[in-house]
Amino acid sequence: MKKLLVYMKGYRKECILAPLFKMTEALFELFIPLVVAAIIDNGIGNNDTGYVIKMCLIMGTLGLLGLICAVTAQYFSAKAAACFAQKLRHVLFEHIQKLSYTQLDKIGSSTLITRLTSDMNQLQNGVNMTLRLFLRSPFIVFGAMIMAFTINTKAALIFVGAIVLLSIIVFGIMLGSIPLYNKIQQKLDDVLEITKENLSGVRVIRAFRKEQEEIEEFEDTNNMLTTLQNFTGKISTLMNPLTFIIINFAVIILIYTGAIEVFNGVITQGAVVALYNYMSQILVELIKLVSFIILLTKAVACGNRIEAVLEMKPDIISPNDETACENSSYIIELNHAYLKYKNASGFSLSDINLKIKQGETVGIIGGTGSGKSSLVNIIARFYDIEKGDIFIKGKNIKDYQKDNLRNLFGIVPQKAVLFKGTVRENMKWGKKDASDEEIINALTIAQAKEIIDNKENGLDFIIEQGGKNLSGGQRQRLTIARAIVKNPEILILDDSSSALDYATDAKLRKAIREIKNNPTVIIVSQRTSSIQFADKIIVLDDGHAVGVGTHKELLKNCSIYKEIHDSQFGTEES
Repeated sequence: MKKLLVYMKGYRKECILAPLFKMTEALFELFIPLVVAAIIDNGIGNNDTGYVIKMCLIMGTLGLLGLICAVTAQYFSAKAAACFAQKLRHVLFEHIQKLSYTQLDKIGSSTLITRLTSDMNQLQNGVNMTLRLFLRSPFIVFGAMIMAFTINTKAALIFVGAIVLLSIIVFGIMLGSIPLYNKIQQKLDDVLEITKENLSGVRVIRAFRKEQEEIEEFEDTNNMLTTLQNFTGKISTLMNPLTFIIINFAVIILIYTGAIEVFNGVITQGAVVALYNYMSQILVELIKLVSFIILLTKAVACGNRIEAVLEMKPDIISPNDETACENSSYIIELNHAYLKYKNASGFSLSDINLKIKQGETVGIIGGTGSGKSSLVNIIARFYDIEKGDIFIKGKNIKDYQKDNLRNLFGIVPQKAVLFKGTVRENMKWGKKDASDEEIINALTIAQAKEIIDNKENGLDFIIEQGGKNLSGGQRQRLTIARAIVKNPEILILDDSSSALDYATDAKLRKAIREIKNNPTVIIVSQRTSSIQFADKIIVLDDGHAVGVGTHKELLKNCSIYKEIHDSQFGTEES
């Protein structure tokens, strides 16, 4: 949590002025009981109406000044807290963008969303209340005790005893609550994860009539969160009744002691009223302090969760100085490459050797779980390999700066992802300054121009979040067009034509071969028809390359490839 305070540096003025004005307000508040005592002893006691009016005006002035200071302090504290949260939210989001696929898989998207939203709001509220009450409440409590000593030492000792008991209760409950609030946020992650899965997979859930089971699972998880919140709440709620009991007992003792002192002529009636007012101020401030400590406990727990993400160092690190590319006849080389996912029992890719020349079309095929997507992910360095080397244009992939490396690629992921906005905005993701002519050309190559032609607004057609107002095939064609707009040197199509019919798929492959800049194309597919005209095909089985060659060569020499082809076209055609 301490490391997050560095993001408050730009708002030192607000962090100083907010508590300063709050303490000034508290100082005015501490003088009011003395004014009340003077009114009782000197004004009412001497039947001096003019004195009473004068002191009432002074009391009103103190109250007005206190109000001005309170509003000013609130402005500075709210500004500091909001700006702090804004800056930290940007830093956290930027840091998340630097994390590798492995780290994102480990953390989980649901907990990251919680930390960017719920945790961040709790932390912002904690900072706001800290600037307002962290110094003010203790200042009032101890200030009231000191003012009590100026009135009567014997009565002031009651304040000392009450404050000591209250401190033990407050800090004891606070220390016990911090780990519990951390567990609450973790349970909140679980609830969010189930909610996210249900919303994204609602069609599947309804298709299999699993609504009731999902409702029961959500209720169980939600009940666990509620039980923990109730238990933590019961501990936290002990503060208020215990505080009231101690303060009220202290008030009883104070009035009793004050009455005796007045009877003995040691202090005046006004002094007893002032002492009672000081005790009331302590009571009010302690109630505020209890609420503040509960909020602060939540904020600390949430801050620790945010800090845990920020302390994660990215697995994939780019070099500061990038060396020039070496002359090589191959644009992509994989030498004995091994990939092992985090916490996996074995290698997902083993001893992969592959050489691809500029402009070649390479097909990757294999059964489900054979490592096809893993292979293209290590080529683009979304995951780092465990052993071996990967070279792009003659230079080791680890010697590239990340941005420069990714600029070489145009990647169409297995799951078509589009973002809310116009078609034009989505097409410009790879090239911000792309003209409408370039976009139309890319759409034509991707066989997606007819989609735009049939829309009233053309390139200004609004795509909903996730492309929900488009069919699966339309989404795939638009994601292919988005990659082509970039004019990449290496175009990776990761099973990106699975929703296309055979005729459209054939037209797409023909148009890609005719692209002017002649990119190197890597096609991942389950269909042999999609890759049969490739210059080279690599066949994967359980992470191993069991065959490399052309379509005809593999039909003769690779039993796995022949089996896949026969399952799609029959043995006679083979």
